[in-house]
Amino acid sequence: MTNAAHHQPAETPALLKTPLWELHKALGGKMVPFAGYDMPVQYDGMGVLKEHLHTRRRAGLFDVSHMGQALLTAKEDPALALEKIVPGSMTGLEPEKQRYTLLLNDKGGILDDLMVTRWDDKTLFLVVNAACKEKDFNYIRKTIGKDVKLDYLADRALLALQGPEAEKVLARLFPLVAAMKFMTTTKVVYEGAELFISRSGYTGEDGFEISVPAAMAERFAKQLLEHEEVKMIGLGARDSLRLEAGLCLYGHELDETVTPVEANLKWVIQKRRREEGGFCGADRILAQLKDGTQRLRVGIRPEGKAPVREGTEILSPEGQVIGMITSGGFGPSVDHPVAMGYVESAYAAEGTQLQAMLRGTARPCAVAALPFIAPNYKRD
Repeated sequence: MTNAAHHQPAETPALLKTPLWELHKALGGKMVPFAGYDMPVQYDGMGVLKEHLHTRRRAGLFDVSHMGQALLTAKEDPALALEKIVPGSMTGLEPEKQRYTLLLNDKGGILDDLMVTRWDDKTLFLVVNAACKEKDFNYIRKTIGKDVKLDYLADRALLALQGPEAEKVLARLFPLVAAMKFMTTTKVVYEGAELFISRSGYTGEDGFEISVPAAMAERFAKQLLEHEEVKMIGLGARDSLRLEAGLCLYGHELDETVTPVEANLKWVIQKRRREEGGFCGADRILAQLKDGTQRLRVGIRPEGKAPVREGTEILSPEGQVIGMITSGGFGPSVDHPVAMGYVESAYAAEGTQLQAMLRGTARPCAVAALPFIAPNYKRD
């Protein structure tokens, strides 16, 4: 007799909740599963288009607490160990500076993209993607664990305040943030607790990411929302904002089969690392820097108003498949469809006329410069 239990479908694991889950529900958040979490895709009363434009014009508040936050510490500089598995210069990172980099496998493929901040000569603060955090932290421990200690900060939430009025709002609480430049960080005390603030984000706008103890996350978010410039923004607008800004999303533009050179992220490999190598997959990556690659990530501008979505084939003018769309949608700030994808390098020059296979019909599109909007970062 067969055991009936064998025929039961496996139970889907319960979705995790961020410390702001109750607030999302109270604000009319339309919740969807994302990276194992129950997350708001948009809110009642605004919707994705208005939320997107509000962030570009004023200030949007995003819950990014599902991201993985961790401290990397060592008796000596943990940056020395981290440089084995990232192509960026970590030892050259000054205190209170932040750097975007890539976690590499031994073939030079991208395991994740992450932000690294130096607090002092023995401490780095890492922020990795939600869907990858367990895998990332295990990989870091396994690969460089002898030299360093990784502490996952499970008790912290992360908020992103993004938009041209973000500085004005946050400076009312912490006046020192007005003097911060893009990719710099600081620590402040709020109600007796330490907050980590970086002037960064993933929208193409000026703004800040703020790491707060989970227990006070809702209170802090509500205080920011009291400012008339600020509205809560969901994942839908977060995606369209980063797409207009030409920013990669792990699992779309980046994965283990893609190298930093193919992803058109050569700028993450500083001069010293190009000269010295010594990181995972360096032989392959340095050869690609010298000789080029067979494919490249590019921006794609479809003609007309119909967006092209992830998975759409890209064709040469003669109709041969030469690539694939990795992210696509409508760009509310530019009022036309925008996309990114990989094409054979021979077709990667800006302005190259191509076609996208939309519902069985080849539609004209062209390789476009990235980003689609002018970034608004405060560099000077």
